[in-house]
Amino acid sequence: MQQALKANLKRLKTFLNYTKNYLKRNNPIKLFKRELVAGLKDALSINKKRKMVKYKLKYQLHQLSQMEKLIAENNEHTFLRGNKFNEMR
Repeated sequence: MQQALKANLKRLKTFLNYTKNYLKRNNPIKLFKRELVAGLKDALSINKKRKMVKYKLKYQLHQLSQMEKLIAENNEHTFLRGNKFNEMR
């Protein structure tokens, strides 16, 4: 009985040492704090990111409209150049 008790206490002590060392390496409080700070930074900078994405989208749409305009000006098909078609009639 006494040997079983000593063996169980030894296993418990070993387990607690492993647990203590793990918590020293991977502190859940520090991890939670780090994740919380990162989440707050993302939440506070989301408006800036939204404005940047909106600007990039407007720029791309502007570039697309310029390309379409150039293609329409240099294309001989009448469905893209209604004015020339009307003049020919």
